[in-house]
Amino acid sequence: MTIRLYDTSARQIRDFTPLRPGCVSIYLCGATVQAAPHIGHIRSGLNFDIMRRWFAHRGYDVTFVRNVTDIDDKIIQKSVEQGRPWWSIGYENEVAFNAAYDALGCLRPTYEPRATGHIPEMIEMMRGLIERGHAYAADGNVYFDVRSFPEYLQLSNQELANLRQPSGEGETGKRDPRDFAMWKAAKEGEPSWETPWGRGRPGWHLECSAMAHKYLGTVFDIHGGGVDLVFPHHENEIAQAKAYGDDFARYWSHNAWVTMSGEKMSKSLGNSVLVSEMVKRWRPIVLRYYLGTPHYRSMIEYSEEALREAESAFARIEGFVQRVAEKVGVVEPAAEVPPAFAEAMDDDLGVPQALAIVHTTVRQGNSALTADDKESAVARLAELRAMLGVLGLDPLDERWSSGGADRGEDLHGVVDSLVRLVLEQRQSARARKDYATSDAIRDQLQQSGLTIEDTPSGPRWSLS
Repeated sequence: MTIRLYDTSARQIRDFTPLRPGCVSIYLCGATVQAAPHIGHIRSGLNFDIMRRWFAHRGYDVTFVRNVTDIDDKIIQKSVEQGRPWWSIGYENEVAFNAAYDALGCLRPTYEPRATGHIPEMIEMMRGLIERGHAYAADGNVYFDVRSFPEYLQLSNQELANLRQPSGEGETGKRDPRDFAMWKAAKEGEPSWETPWGRGRPGWHLECSAMAHKYLGTVFDIHGGGVDLVFPHHENEIAQAKAYGDDFARYWSHNAWVTMSGEKMSKSLGNSVLVSEMVKRWRPIVLRYYLGTPHYRSMIEYSEEALREAESAFARIEGFVQRVAEKVGVVEPAAEVPPAFAEAMDDDLGVPQALAIVHTTVRQGNSALTADDKESAVARLAELRAMLGVLGLDPLDERWSSGGADRGEDLHGVVDSLVRLVLEQRQSARARKDYATSDAIRDQLQQSGLTIEDTPSGPRWSLS
């Protein structure tokens, strides 16, 4: 039993060997809380939630740290634009992020530190870097000297001579334009904290190096985040931490984007899809299926059609679960997942291959039900629940099965999924010119209290 992960720093899949036997430590770059989350933001948390669940299933004791960046240029800009305190904007959006993580079934992190709660740790790290000759103060700013660290840019595989380091307003006094700011001098009206080099606020990168050091020590197993963070954020984290004396992360894992029309989903492009709005239109468990079942290193191109396909696929899983539960009552998850599922998950979290085992198990279970083989159906459901539990998609889990004020919306989603499956059968009949079957399906739906309308974009249903 060996879990293998793609390591961005090695540019290959490597066997995972934990720092401490039986334990795994993960640091995930979490939310910058300048706005409410869209589904692209949440994909990272969801992908690493599945990683965490798989390690736990394999018997590891997991320490999972996911930070919150609650101070940065965009939050300050929003504060000015809206005439509100920066901390009010940050906290409001932090709550929105946690609500989104909860809605999509992500387990709470072991620790969730905020950047502004760790200013002393950042000051201590800057002091150490200055003493070691890797950093310097200028005009109230503190910069990292990139030429002092020969390993700089190894993660992103760039050449220092070709680097154009992004600089922010007020970053004066640099010895080299490629040096990056760890601490930014205070500006009038902006939040600031006292340091030996004057009042100011954190740069984006310093917080993660300092917080990983505090919560996971000088070396830990896995550092994760979106692929867009490889440079400059993760590259700069490595430089700070290793120059300070830490060995830092032993494996680097990055998830791909959610795109729209081939572009990364982002606020600046105006193409974001807020989680708070999506869960009003789609069941949260369907959203989790949609975002969590592609391979974490593959792009997801957002479309309504793809979501409908995810909804239909999950409805087939859920339908089998419900039919067996109705026949025999509660079936507990099996202690182990099928070997083929485990093999897929061990191989760089191969969720698409693992999902194929899920759907094969559903088909086998349905065949057993048709043959009135309850023993086999129960066995398949036990295996299925074990697999779905790893993916966070078990419809019988308390997280998803408990009732509540929104149960009516959930039931609408279930009905919609089932009706779409029937309408697909009707469309297939029409395509092969079997109009008798097509009309019979329509009539049966109408007798059930549904009205079917054929539109240019496809059939649409409503309650009569």
